[in-house]
Amino acid sequence: MTIAPETAPARRAAAVEEPKRTFSYSSDDIKRMLPHRWPMLMIDRAYDVVPGVSGRGIKSVSVNEPFFAGHYPDHSIMPGVMIVEAMAQLVAVVYVAELLEAENPGTGDPSASVGYLGSISSMKFSRLVVPGDQLRLEAKLGQKLGGLRSVSVRASVGTELAAAGSLIVTTERKG
Repeated sequence: MTIAPETAPARRAAAVEEPKRTFSYSSDDIKRMLPHRWPMLMIDRAYDVVPGVSGRGIKSVSVNEPFFAGHYPDHSIMPGVMIVEAMAQLVAVVYVAELLEAENPGTGDPSASVGYLGSISSMKFSRLVVPGDQLRLEAKLGQKLGGLRSVSVRASVGTELAAAGSLIVTTERKG
């Protein structure tokens, strides 16, 4: 059977996947999605979230953060481990968003499905993050490896890269 030239483009267009819907989450939404609370809740907003795929987030860095009292008292620098934690929490939002946008979003506590950070690799820090900075976070979920998932993460301030690397996260929390 031969396809007429005028119908071939229409069939190719139908085979192209529709763009996935994106979501934004406020700080109150994030508190419902994650089990973290002050002083460990590290993201203020998530946006451009494609559930189960990728997302972006914001962490506004304030001089009132408790870690600045000791890191360092005369030269405030956001610890790298806290930058990684903020990126990992964005990953959790992207993961939980997939559960919330599924068929039965009203069932159970979504924060109970947040797993754990399993490993950090190839993480490079290239800029100090200080009070007054707005940390822009990015996460892109990669392949699933059983109960684990690889993730590419980045954090920047303005146009300057602050940190980038890979994480492995658990996709389930074990009691």
